Amino acid sequence: MMKLRLSLGLVLLTLSAAGWAQTAPLPDWDTLSPQQREALIAPVRDRWNDAPAPQRERMLQHGQRWLTMTPEQRAQAHRGRHRFENMTPEQREQARALFGQMRSMTPEQRQALRDRWARMTPDERKAWLKANPAPTPPPPPKR
Repeated sequence: MMKLRLSLGLVLLTLSAAGWAQTAPLPDWDTLSPQQREALIAPVRDRWNDAPAPQRERMLQHGQRWLTMTPEQRAQAHRGRHRFENMTPEQREQARALFGQMRSMTPEQRQALRDRWARMTPDERKAWLKANPAPTPPPPPKR
């Protein structure tokens, strides 16, 4: 009976420790070890070093913009990126074309285009995409 209680206690202790490890907050940047910081920074440094000047400029602009965003705007950006990653290649091409057009529009013009797009048939969308191709994306960085 004592062994059973001890075994049960150890199992519960192990499970609660595993649960705590999953929910424990991660440390602030200032408390990370130099090795942990390096592990986080190395991929960004490699992308930066491999990128041509225009791409470095974009990376810097994106980083500066990120710093000015509210937590809600950052969450919206994460959701948009996740949604884009789960699109088919055709849907991505449509999204790029629409984004390319909307980039220079006023909010009212953007809404009008969204409304028009929602009413278009697949053939009308193909014709619109042919008349308004997506901007050419930059080449991926060399690795």
